[in-house]
Amino acid sequence: MATGNLIATTDFCVYYNIEYTFINSLQEAGLVQIKTVNETTYIPETELQNLERIIHLHHDLEINVAGIEAITHLLDRVAHMQDNIRSLRNRLRLYEDE
Repeated sequence: MATGNLIATTDFCVYYNIEYTFINSLQEAGLVQIKTVNETTYIPETELQNLERIIHLHHDLEINVAGIEAITHLLDRVAHMQDNIRSLRNRLRLYEDE
């Protein structure tokens, strides 16, 4: 398997000065996806933005994994509600234009 769009977990941990166990606990909580290729773990590029946000929550606000899990769940719910509001506004515009 090609590792072109993957970042080695060890490199990521060194760059952000975090422990591998933190990344592992995030994976166990279902907050990030990690791929394993030839017994080496990698982080997909698509996970970087989410993972960087989580690291900032952990370091800057000193929030533990359980707190991050709750915050992530609430942010996902807010995003879903915003999508629903946008959809409802678009449907309402159809009736207002008549």
